[in-house]
Amino acid sequence: MTGYGVFTTAVLKWFAQHGRELPWRGISDPYGIWVSEVILQQTRIEQGRDYWLRFMDRFPTVEALAIASEDEVLRLWQGLGYYSRARNMHAAARQIVELGGFPRSIEGLRALKGVGDYTAAAVGSMAFGLPVAAVDGNVYRVLARHYGIDEPINTTRGKRTFEALAQDLLPVKEASAFNQAMMDFGATWCTPRSPRCVDCPVAETCVALRTGRIAHLPVKEKKLKVQERHFSYIYIRCGGMTSLRRRPAGDIWQGLWEPLMVENEPLPDLNCRLTLLASGVKHVLTHRVLYADFYFAEPTERPVLPVGFQWIDEHDILNYALPRLVEKLMTMLPDK
Repeated sequence: MTGYGVFTTAVLKWFAQHGRELPWRGISDPYGIWVSEVILQQTRIEQGRDYWLRFMDRFPTVEALAIASEDEVLRLWQGLGYYSRARNMHAAARQIVELGGFPRSIEGLRALKGVGDYTAAAVGSMAFGLPVAAVDGNVYRVLARHYGIDEPINTTRGKRTFEALAQDLLPVKEASAFNQAMMDFGATWCTPRSPRCVDCPVAETCVALRTGRIAHLPVKEKKLKVQERHFSYIYIRCGGMTSLRRRPAGDIWQGLWEPLMVENEPLPDLNCRLTLLASGVKHVLTHRVLYADFYFAEPTERPVLPVGFQWIDEHDILNYALPRLVEKLMTMLPDK
């Protein structure tokens, strides 16, 4: 492997010229940094920026987030998906308040609900200057290509290999800048497709470029089989009211609200005509593909529904956090 001093210096110099301007850059507030990292875990930065601004406006401190209700947090999160992130962040905020403030060690940060190695390293280095490398997908890609590493990045051994290399490359006194530089470099320069190899600052020492393996690195082991599920949603409108239930724990969209739904079962008898609004609506999640049929029912009397459903004024439905798939259904409803 080429001397890491040259690589680190080149990446830091690149960052000084090309680093992205983001609203949480340059701040030392661990709360703001942490919120940005949680939002960006499964979200594109363009979308994440707006959510971060709204979150910081609504919950400007960790104390404000801690005293909020889960429904408030989920409503503000609506549209970002992976709702466990929001629930974990809410729970962690309460942990932090109980502790009297943010932990200032990697071990302490790691003990917070939903905080893994990467988030702990990112917050620790940016907020407290802790000399710990933050390794995300961008960093895996940059290191795999530059050093020609074909160890799969989604294995325990692979993760340890890349974490150790990133830690060796980390300049102790510039941990924050280096971690952000690697993220930005992977996101904007050494991209998955069409990387800017022609004007790359470390092109001369890049093993993948020299050996023609840019498109083949990093390596991932075969993904888990994608599961298909089939839902039928029935939106009921009765006298200006509709009915929702909160989804239970142990499945997707825990804690979000939805209309009557059956999965791989016959449609229930609601003593009225069901109007098919759409069929086979595809919705993709991690390791799952959902196919949904949307129905509309307008009975003259409220039907008997399973335990857990509650009737609400239809005008209030936007006060409930809904899955994105249900939002699609809402756009297809007939006028009142």
